[in-house]
Amino acid sequence: MTQKILIVEDDPAIVVSLEFLISQNGFEVQTAANGEEGEALARTFGPDLILLDVNMPLKSGFEVCQQLRSESAFDTTRIVLLTAKGRDVDVEKGLALGADAYITKPFSTRELIPKLQSILEQPRNSES
Repeated sequence: MTQKILIVEDDPAIVVSLEFLISQNGFEVQTAANGEEGEALARTFGPDLILLDVNMPLKSGFEVCQQLRSESAFDTTRIVLLTAKGRDVDVEKGLALGADAYITKPFSTRELIPKLQSILEQPRNSES
């Protein structure tokens, strides 16, 4: 079964790059341009992993992460925050809200797919 990845990112250039890279590696991909759209699409698309930008219009990635983690339907969904906010306090906040990983921009596209595959291979502890 093909694994699904949802990209929630408001920068069209990053979306195009990520969508191409991820789909070329055999994943089914959907995209959303803001937090509200991403949250709604997560409920209908049922992704295995969500790549979630932090700074977005309408609803931040932190807010989306917190909301999805409060819903049991997303207990096994991996959430990876993808952001330019690389301060320790931002990383700690993201992980405390339930993110499985935190990737700072700019990032290496060569390293992204192996990282996402590694995250998907690890069992998600819904108690965290």
